[in-house]
Amino acid sequence: MKALVYDGPREVSVKDVPDARLERPNDALVRVTSTNICGSDLHMYEGRTPMETGRVLGHENLGEVIETGGGVERVHVGDRVCLPFNIGCGYCANCERGQTGFCLSVDSDTPGGAYGFAGMGSYTGGQAEYLRVPWADFNCLVLPEGSEEKENDYVMLADIFPTGYHATELADVSPGESVVIYGAGPVGLMAAYSARLRGASTVMLVDRHADRLKLAEEIDAIPIDDSKVSPVDAVLEHTDGKGADKGCECVGYQAHDPAGNEVPESTMNDLVASVKATGALGVVGVFLPQDDGAPTELTRQGKLPFDFGQFWFKGQRMGTGQANVKAYNRYLADLIAKDKASPSWIVSHEVPLERAPEAYRNFDDRVESWTKVILKP
Repeated sequence: MKALVYDGPREVSVKDVPDARLERPNDALVRVTSTNICGSDLHMYEGRTPMETGRVLGHENLGEVIETGGGVERVHVGDRVCLPFNIGCGYCANCERGQTGFCLSVDSDTPGGAYGFAGMGSYTGGQAEYLRVPWADFNCLVLPEGSEEKENDYVMLADIFPTGYHATELADVSPGESVVIYGAGPVGLMAAYSARLRGASTVMLVDRHADRLKLAEEIDAIPIDDSKVSPVDAVLEHTDGKGADKGCECVGYQAHDPAGNEVPESTMNDLVASVKATGALGVVGVFLPQDDGAPTELTRQGKLPFDFGQFWFKGQRMGTGQANVKAYNRYLADLIAKDKASPSWIVSHEVPLERAPEAYRNFDDRVESWTKVILKP
């Protein structure tokens, strides 16, 4: 089968690789019809993770079931399914509590597994023609009849829509509140969209890319260009000096200042300064316990110079970590089915799998208007 393979830092290529196949009775085989490029893929693409060369990338996947193992009962050949990026077994202690992003049964060194992801098991990614899905009855979200018409909406359920929603859940965003979000990439835009769905009265989005800030305006969010103004001062101005009720961090460990210098702690400290006393923070931007490409010895160890004194003095609280996609994807799918949500408004490009290397380059270089890319095997 054709698949996108990681060859090394900023080098990916479409190659012939062994066909995906059933390996266990509880597996399903899916013909992939849509698979997104994620900002997390760029961390691996740039060589900032322990990603092994030769692996197939891709953790935001949707397609049609073409074969099932003898132990699969609920999922059938012909079903169209969206796959949570984090793989869960469904029966370990964490999965039973709904914490499927931290499954204890996957073959990784730490809790949690994912398709085509560094340090999260050996599972092959879905930027390919076919994908093996383990524990298929648990991991497949079967889509409603006619889902093809909204495929670009439903594929967002694999990661960024639930992850953006997870940021607002961690921050406990409630109706009528003000929310500031750092990062207007796809996840940050989905966090802003989710804040709107949860009834936030004011949503502020901090970034410096004009095309992304323009998308923020489409959902009536206030764009804040941190290359032109102090984002903290701007948030205080929009909240009568009090600070936002809640805040979300959707950038992660590769945060940069407007001059282009990498300052991994910058968004976290700005978030603390932007949110009011007793406010809550939801942090879904990726932070790693080790980053050999970080700018300082401290940050290479995955440690940040964090304004903990200010955080403590303001009585703020924080939730962190990857989204447990299955905790959200079913009712977010219902919103899509009932025309109450359409997350595909952020999609900028649909690209054949053969053009994936070009798409990666453009997305990584932040070429204008390349905001969210769907590969179509």
